[in-house]
Amino acid sequence: MLGRLHSYKCPHRGCSNGGASGGLLAAQVTAGGGFGFLAAGYRSAASLINELSLARGLLHLTPSDPLPIGVGYLAWQLEEPTANPEALLSAALDNHVQAIWLAFGNNLKEWIKFIRNYDAQHKRARPTTIFVPVSSVEEALVASDEWKVDVLVAQGNESGGHGYGSAPPLFTLVSSILAALPKGGPPVLAAGGLATESLYSDAQKKALVAAKHDMTVRTMAFDHARGTLHWPAGVDGRGLYNHTVKDMDNGVDVETVKVKFEAGVRDGDPDRMLVWSGMGVGLVSEIKSAEEVIHELGDDILQRLKVASELAR
Repeated sequence: MLGRLHSYKCPHRGCSNGGASGGLLAAQVTAGGGFGFLAAGYRSAASLINELSLARGLLHLTPSDPLPIGVGYLAWQLEEPTANPEALLSAALDNHVQAIWLAFGNNLKEWIKFIRNYDAQHKRARPTTIFVPVSSVEEALVASDEWKVDVLVAQGNESGGHGYGSAPPLFTLVSSILAALPKGGPPVLAAGGLATESLYSDAQKKALVAAKHDMTVRTMAFDHARGTLHWPAGVDGRGLYNHTVKDMDNGVDVETVKVKFEAGVRDGDPDRMLVWSGMGVGLVSEIKSAEEVIHELGDDILQRLKVASELAR
């Protein structure tokens, strides 16, 4: 069921800049019956370890227990000259997370190899499940046939946040990938146009609830405002259109845009701050807890399966 936002308030400074996941939210999703992910994002290894500790505590697990959540990495950050990719990846692997998500990098094959080697060296009974988002049939075949990833995530053009502007709509993308994959290929999940969970601030959540279907736009305006311009070629972000985007489109000086953007973040002003959002935002109607969202999704799936089985009789 679409149209729900998790109501947990982010305890970390800077979450209102667009961060939408954390250790507690991931654990709450898992506790509710789903499989939670948290974003490594712009965190240090130490910060990521702290988030994983929060998740472990909420799930009442010991340090040696497998941690039933995943960690998502922006692969281009692992590839920065000043990065310490081994430390960032090991922060998750040493904490026995069950899955890692790798996106938006030029060398994903190397990070997949690192994870596979880690699992082999540590003789993990259950290898780390590797998720990779794809935006074309060609990407899906490389990830499946060459990289041997475990799960493909088809990200359509409707998706909120960063993605490839050239991606087709989700329905077309998923159908094309399923038709092209060989028998026995990895499972394909869909991303884009969905609206369920978020660690956004109250101001951001209210903006999402108030937004209509036609209020999102693909843009690099927020990356200019935040100074996060290291994305691979062809990647931009979909978010709510506001004065930050309007100023960039109208040629306002970048430094002026930055100052106004930062003030908007401090003041919780949705007309300046970043609110990543997909085209499904018009379906968002209320704010509920992560556990309630997962239960509603599960109930909705069961109901639809029941209806489908009755039609097939």
